[in-house]
Amino acid sequence: MLSGQPIIILKENVERNRGKEAQRSNITAAKAIAGAVKSTLGPRGMDKMLVSGSGDIVITNDGATILSEIAVQHPGAKMVIEVAHTQDDEVGDGTTTAVILVGALMEQAEGMLEQGIHPTVIAEGYRMGMEKALEITSSLSLKVDPSDRKTLLKIADTAITGKSIEQVKKKLDGIIVDAVMTVAEKVNGKYSVDEDDVMIKKQKGAAIDDAELIRGVVIDKVRVHDGMPKKITKAKVAMVATPLEITKTQVKAKIKISSAEQVTAFSEQEREALHKLADAIIDSGANVLLCQKGISDSAQFYLAKAGVLAIEDVPEKDMKYAARALHANIVSKPEALTSKDLGSADLIEEDTEGNVTRISGCRNPKTITILLRGTSDYLLDELERAVVDGTRVVMDAMEDGTYVVGGGAVETELLMKIREYAQTVGGRVQIAIEAYAAAYESIPRALAENSGFNPIDKLVELKNIHSKGKKNAGLNVYEGKVVDMLAEGVIEPLRSKRQSIQSASETAVMLIRVDDMMITQQGGRAGAPPMM
Repeated sequence: MLSGQPIIILKENVERNRGKEAQRSNITAAKAIAGAVKSTLGPRGMDKMLVSGSGDIVITNDGATILSEIAVQHPGAKMVIEVAHTQDDEVGDGTTTAVILVGALMEQAEGMLEQGIHPTVIAEGYRMGMEKALEITSSLSLKVDPSDRKTLLKIADTAITGKSIEQVKKKLDGIIVDAVMTVAEKVNGKYSVDEDDVMIKKQKGAAIDDAELIRGVVIDKVRVHDGMPKKITKAKVAMVATPLEITKTQVKAKIKISSAEQVTAFSEQEREALHKLADAIIDSGANVLLCQKGISDSAQFYLAKAGVLAIEDVPEKDMKYAARALHANIVSKPEALTSKDLGSADLIEEDTEGNVTRISGCRNPKTITILLRGTSDYLLDELERAVVDGTRVVMDAMEDGTYVVGGGAVETELLMKIREYAQTVGGRVQIAIEAYAAAYESIPRALAENSGFNPIDKLVELKNIHSKGKKNAGLNVYEGKVVDMLAEGVIEPLRSKRQSIQSASETAVMLIRVDDMMITQQGGRAGAPPMM
């Protein structure tokens, strides 16, 4: 107000929340998102059914999938969901852990704000706690040799346990590890794995235990002509990016034909041009053709007559996959094709039941295919999510060469060690560091709750055993006993744990420091900020 006149700064459709109201709003949002996925944590976690506006159904306990499917409007909630997306992009697993940690850190901050502790003090304590947590986690890590298949199998098994595919996880473990080990490349003494080199294909109809690893590529196309062979052994594969047909000219043109002889000559010339294109493929020594564009009827006839299996309209992505698997070169036009451009495979076979073509038996393939089968789309989607998680964690372990134990063992150790560290700091920051440590109780608590055990009893038992120096002690969710997780084979990549600690802590610090929220509503006057 100035001389009795109001000064309007913000538009009418801007809702402003300040001070404790803004802090409370963000805390409530973070706790709500954490609560949405908390019951899915661990091997005995529950599933969520998500139904979109169009009626599409997703049934899963994968944190990243759940949070990507639900629609939220609250900015604080969106930041928490971004934690899950970052975790999924960087590591591929541990999304639920990261989100639960954010919710627990915000819940601890709520109590400190009520005590009158300033947000900057809380933020400082959380940063100090995070640095200590990362240091402790690294000290708890163990080394794994990238060729140690036995340990890599355990890492894959831990990642996919708890999905709806328990009956085939042992088979999937082996497929996942073998796939990643096949495409891994050693560069300057370190292993590097490109996740795009592992292609996952789904085939509906068969049982889920029919999943298989194909040392090559599966293409969702079949031969273009019935006269072509369905099966080629010792295949020599030509890959062409341009169409094997007469294409239209770039400019408008008219051809004036005044006699039947000219029509015949014109058609003959067109057939001759197509014959030359087919001959270029045949003369190179190829008995299989993958063409990114179309193949004319005449070219199909000539190729079929020569016993060449040809597939047209192969997607560019599949062409690149096949080129890496076959060690072939994709040429721009058939005339440029030579025997050196051809790829090789032991077997190329059309699978009429699945309407696909399988290219297998590639030597030292740079890409590899995991073929999944299932009786329903829902089951296949969950199977794919499990395999993606498994391949990503095995890749992380191979690249970094480190892993930590699971079952809440690391979180319990962090809880106790960070509390000890807080006592050496003093002042109000000590309270914030102790609260940061307490947030790690949320993981073993959730594991116990989701498994049907008393969380207080199990947490006390875990603390008691860890105080005796047994740092690998964690909760066996099936028997309710505290056991050595390393001996049980419950292990996960160090990268996953570090990423979840770092992203959760940094997001909590950002949200805690917010004391003013200005939300512009779409049209009309502003109301209270929506929660979810």
